[in-house]
Amino acid sequence: MKNKNHYTELIKNEAKRLGFISCGISKAEFLEDEAPRLEKWLKSNMHGEMKYMENYFDKRLDPTKLVEGAKSIVSLAYNYYPNNFQKEGVPKISKYAYGKDYHYVIKEKLKQLLSYIKEEVGEVYGRVFVDSAPILEKAWASKGGIGWVGKNSNLITKQVGSYYFLAELIIDLDLDYDTIETDHCGECRACIDSCPTEAIVEPYVVDGSKCISYFTIELKENIPNEFKGKFNDWIFGCDICQDVCPWNKFSKPHKEPLFNLSSHKMDLSENQWKEITEETFNRVFKNSPLKRAGYNGLKRNLNYIKSD
Repeated sequence: MKNKNHYTELIKNEAKRLGFISCGISKAEFLEDEAPRLEKWLKSNMHGEMKYMENYFDKRLDPTKLVEGAKSIVSLAYNYYPNNFQKEGVPKISKYAYGKDYHYVIKEKLKQLLSYIKEEVGEVYGRVFVDSAPILEKAWASKGGIGWVGKNSNLITKQVGSYYFLAELIIDLDLDYDTIETDHCGECRACIDSCPTEAIVEPYVVDGSKCISYFTIELKENIPNEFKGKFNDWIFGCDICQDVCPWNKFSKPHKEPLFNLSSHKMDLSENQWKEITEETFNRVFKNSPLKRAGYNGLKRNLNYIKSD
């Protein structure tokens, strides 16, 4: 059997060929440092109505409970920073949602990577994950040296900023492990000071129940009136804490055609959004991340982007 250094190099080279901008590998073990932080965050009810965050606490911290015999976490980053942006004055959509739903795009690439590993190594057991299981993705990506978790709780990389999706392979194969990246936020408070709803309650702690992305995507009930007019025209997600981050000046446009801006969809005016029918919405946004908020959710969000 060839050595783990050889297999590690093979995996990283194939990940790059598939279009991933980063590949970091860490040992599959219990996330001891994350356990008290996650518990405190949940007890403080910072997950709001995202009750699924309370489920599978042990699995979130221990990957061997997700994949029996797991030895390595292969963390991957896939760029989504756009070539073109929405035009000025229209209701805003988070950049990650400009094109096709990333789950479909990236999961296919992960399956290809896992198949390649099996072809090259032999009998390897593993599973692929794209924001689809109780995994603390940012913690693993940080342990794998891809970047550090910034004050806005996003993973940040010096070379490319933070506009990328994270995904994982959990496999029962010993590999060479990368070293954790150090924090480079310094004294910067740009993200904290720019959040319209003051969701970043302290450095590195985001109260999810106050986040614009939470209100416009995850919350299914009515949005509290105290936040009306504080959305800065965002109707799906929010990029403010990333847009102001100095490290994102290094962001480079992605090369994934499926993520390209669909201007005829994303440049709808406020009135056009209000006039769209549910039938048209379901047809036009069939494979879009906007389906997560749904027709009724987006209609509701329009009522909160401006104060009365």
